[in-house]
Amino acid sequence: MKKYRPVSERLGDYNPVELRLSPEELAQSLKACQDCGIPFCHASGCPLGNAIPEINAQALAGRWKTALATLLDTSPFPEFTARVCPALCEGSCVHGLHAEAVPCRQVEKEVIERGFASGLVQPRRPETRNGLKAAVIGSGPSGLAAAWKLNQSGYDVTVYERDAEPGGFLRYGIPDFKLEKEVVARRVSMLEAEGIAFECGVEVGRDLSGRLLRKRHDVIVIATGSRRNRDLAIPGRDLQGVEFAVDYLSAVNRSVSGESHLPRQYNAGGQRVVVIGGGDTGSDCIGSSWRQGAKSVTQLEILAEPPRGRAPSNPWPEWPRIRRDSSSHEEGGDRRWSVSTIEFLPSEADPHRLGALRCVKVEWVKAEGKPGLVPQTVPQSEFILPADMALLAMGFTGPEENPLFKELQIGQNRGTLLERDSDGRAAPGVYVVGDAATGPSLVVRALADGLAVADAVMADSPTRPRAREGCPI
Repeated sequence: MKKYRPVSERLGDYNPVELRLSPEELAQSLKACQDCGIPFCHASGCPLGNAIPEINAQALAGRWKTALATLLDTSPFPEFTARVCPALCEGSCVHGLHAEAVPCRQVEKEVIERGFASGLVQPRRPETRNGLKAAVIGSGPSGLAAAWKLNQSGYDVTVYERDAEPGGFLRYGIPDFKLEKEVVARRVSMLEAEGIAFECGVEVGRDLSGRLLRKRHDVIVIATGSRRNRDLAIPGRDLQGVEFAVDYLSAVNRSVSGESHLPRQYNAGGQRVVVIGGGDTGSDCIGSSWRQGAKSVTQLEILAEPPRGRAPSNPWPEWPRIRRDSSSHEEGGDRRWSVSTIEFLPSEADPHRLGALRCVKVEWVKAEGKPGLVPQTVPQSEFILPADMALLAMGFTGPEENPLFKELQIGQNRGTLLERDSDGRAAPGVYVVGDAATGPSLVVRALADGLAVADAVMADSPTRPRAREGCPI
């Protein structure tokens, strides 16, 4: 159940597009959840293992404080997942077999925001310290989750962040109309009040060596994320107007927050924008471009258009691999599937600037000796797509290069992802969490991984401290 502000209204600002459910809609959804015989949402769907049926039952009964305590038992930052999680739990919802799934994510948002509004969510400093110091490199979701759990377990935690403010991709990669930065700042302020130190504007490996880091800390947790962009090495790549999507989104976020002025190359106002890539980052570029006043927006995806409903090979309770239209897609533009860009063409007015894209249509076929399907160019399908700005949103291949990895003797898979064992250990006293090890994934999975690796850190520590048990409110 998705409710958005009218398009004509929301395109004039960067405020959240999603509306909260009315009391009647909320009650109806919660009642539907209680008709479930054997729930799969918490076990098959949620990486954090949130006790969704219990939370929903408590909310339906009006026991909001109990629902909040149940939620916080497994989820450290529900205000993030309640806004940006694709709700894997809803893909495993029994009610969703024959009707619309219960809106678990929106219920989660109601629970946590009621908790903040009523003053139930307060900083909680650890009662004792264990004398051990932990460094967390990166303040994205996995880094914040690991830092939170280690701090609650008695470690003195310092989070190092190369950007001006903490939050990583939460702050700089996700637009305000999906995740307000006040929400990120609210949580960071709480973590500081709980005793976590943040050192921003520090790029570990360049501003601070691994040797000094080891000297200062007993444990090092690498949470740098997967920010190395997948590029498109085709003729014309060096033309002005061809930019990485994440750089564009970061610049827009900094401008909206007032951190810095928007560089000219990231202003889509009056431009014909083409977004190459069909994931969440590409979708966010669409919404941001319209808000800047783009003349037109076209999204290209090399993959075939997914079905509207589950395919026989994609049974419930697996995550449904179906076509999804985000709030940004509903705001307008052209969306094309099975298209490959083969050349960036210069503008007739300025040979140094982008003027169009040369594209071809592809079909996905089985290739002898190769698993799965491969794209094959459709004969005589070439076409020219006029464009002033092309945003590359084709994903990421691993963490950006950093001399820290070699200094700490961390291996890299095929020169990209950081190597670690099943518990997150990469070298003596060094651990890796989140996308830096797994590749780009979801915020909810990054949170879960940060918590799991923090457990391994505690298991390896000399004093074997335990995280505080019980309700955190």
